[in-house]
Amino acid sequence: MDTRPEAYPIVCRHAANGVGRDFVVGDLHGCVDALRYLLREIVFDPACDRLFSVGDLIDRGSQSEEALALLDKPWFFPVLGNHEEALCLVAEGVMRQAAWNALGGQWGQSLPDRVLVAYARRLRTLPLVRVVGSGSRRFNVLHAEFFGDDAMLDTGDFNEGMRQQILWGRELALGRGVAGQQAGLSPTYCGHTPMREVGRIGAQIFIDTGAFAATGKLTVTEALTARAWSVSVEQALLEGAAQMSLP
Repeated sequence: MDTRPEAYPIVCRHAANGVGRDFVVGDLHGCVDALRYLLREIVFDPACDRLFSVGDLIDRGSQSEEALALLDKPWFFPVLGNHEEALCLVAEGVMRQAAWNALGGQWGQSLPDRVLVAYARRLRTLPLVRVVGSGSRRFNVLHAEFFGDDAMLDTGDFNEGMRQQILWGRELALGRGVAGQQAGLSPTYCGHTPMREVGRIGAQIFIDTGAFAATGKLTVTEALTARAWSVSVEQALLEGAAQMSLP
């Protein structure tokens, strides 16, 4: 039986950060070395800074299990992405491994069933949405897209179509969505659709810059500012990222 609606919080709220900075990272896709490099570049302070994630920690890159280990970091706050959803569905017997392989989940084939199930249980604790701060200091984090205002987002009362849109939607990114439907939506950081550069469409700020791709980069942006940092996995490794420790 699929008990997803009861298995994890839909919307998680966070107070504004009054002592440090908030950052948001794009789709990680197993590119942890690039993240190590960027955390050094932004002089990330785990004692007071927070790193939010738009999801898709896993698949395609070579460090999916290292990316999942970030779930244990007290400064790391991800939402569920469609790739985490795929892992869960395979572990729950709802999706075939071959379908996950098509998304880059081949690494999961070598995992014992008990390990895959343990990862799925942990991932099912992740929210679909994180809401940070309030008023002019508010921003939202979700994986793909949302059409509605803050009040609608706050309810977490999403039907299955809305849930699929949050995890898989690309209407806005492909020019088929109506940005006007986002009136009243605070700046909302998302990933899912790779962009060459960070860009804004409607209320949404797209920060997935294709970290796993040969020509792509991982991007971290400071929330509610224009500041962003990007690096390719290749460049990060050239700079010694594999020897850098995570906070």
